[in-house]
Amino acid sequence: QTPEEILHHLQNIVDFGKHVMKQFFGENYVHHGEIIQLPLDFVRQLCLKIQPERPECRCDKDMDTLSGYAMCLPNLTRLQPFRFAEHRPILCIEIKPKCGFIPFSSHVSQEIKHKVCRYCMHQHLKVANGKWKRPSKYCPLDLFSGNKQRMHFALKSLLQEAQNNLKIFKNGELIYGCKDDQDCVCDWNELARHLKPFFFPCNGLASGPQCTRTVVKELIHVITMALLSSTDSCRAGDMKTVPISQGRSYCEASAFNKELVRNGKHKLESSGLPRGCLLYKTLQAQMLDMLDIEGLYPLYSRVEQYLEEFPEERSTLQIDGPYNEAFYEKLLDLSLEDDGTVAFALTKVQQYRIAMTAKDCSIMIALSPCLQDECSEQRPVVLTSKSRFTFSVSVLDLDLKPYESIPHQYKLDGEIVNYYLKNVQAKEDPVMSNLFKENEDCTLVLHKV
Repeated sequence: QTPEEILHHLQNIVDFGKHVMKQFFGENYVHHGEIIQLPLDFVRQLCLKIQPERPECRCDKDMDTLSGYAMCLPNLTRLQPFRFAEHRPILCIEIKPKCGFIPFSSHVSQEIKHKVCRYCMHQHLKVANGKWKRPSKYCPLDLFSGNKQRMHFALKSLLQEAQNNLKIFKNGELIYGCKDDQDCVCDWNELARHLKPFFFPCNGLASGPQCTRTVVKELIHVITMALLSSTDSCRAGDMKTVPISQGRSYCEASAFNKELVRNGKHKLESSGLPRGCLLYKTLQAQMLDMLDIEGLYPLYSRVEQYLEEFPEERSTLQIDGPYNEAFYEKLLDLSLEDDGTVAFALTKVQQYRIAMTAKDCSIMIALSPCLQDECSEQRPVVLTSKSRFTFSVSVLDLDLKPYESIPHQYKLDGEIVNYYLKNVQAKEDPVMSNLFKENEDCTLVLHKV
């Protein structure tokens, strides 16, 4: 790409965060950054400096050393807004929550998609392909439920099997989580060693398993309270998109749900999320995927066919930007009545791209311990049994998902569902039916009581 093309691409990223995602998530949560120019010699030296530190799976992607354009973004492992130097240690938890709802679209062709969430199904395909050694017990629907018991279970599952969905930083340094696809050794005792000064500053807790369990429990409590907090009162939280009540609020493959069923309980309580919290806003943006990829793909094909006939219209349709307020306003049309036009198809395609962006974003929770008389009224505070923290919550990885990725998503969706049906559900269903197969020819005798 030419320097001009790179500048245009970076400007699109900034504009998308500023004019679109800030409207969905809120002013305090989104940090869109700014474009800067750097001396080319500095960029080349930086590239050489960081190359040995990069994960192997990222080394096939080269840093741009020719244009000199870059994006300047805040360090979200620190408290935001970063108006003054923080002298106390900072703990930061990064969570990639993934999709928090079950598809409710009538276009879904396989009934299993109305029962089991995509994340839980995809886990089995990823293990089969060698990406992960074992499936995680984490289910996004538990985290998005708003029910503290389910949220605690989801966060504990993430801590047990972090994969690339959870990382913990201490003063900006990664202390817990996967560095690459296979490096997933999670040592809770080592984590507790790092965290103990945060949660028990006077070291009043004995070491050993009890200490580890207590520290992890306190950490989960703090994360839950921060996720349920509302630190932004912008209009995004009040924007009506898709009713969250649509579809079921639990996933049949969730380990939490299975445990309930084993204990003779069949109903999961769903407390619901506070409207102002970041999880609520994330879920609302995700649910712009109202048709599912199966219902969306024919509309994508309609747009593609139109572009083949009128390629000069691509810029008019704003497929590649500009991502301005006019682009955002078009996203608010939630009508599902297909009038056969390209305009309707394009609106649904753009909404799907926003939803996919929200499904793949990361949430950063920065925490810093504070004393009662030190905590500023301008900063939110969360309490534990022995400590209190001032905190900030931010969202990142908000680059708009490419228009060209939709065919890949359609193909991948089919692969995920087909693998799950053939290799997971097929093994689970016979367990119940086999209870009756051994004695199919039987007589039922009724005794008078």
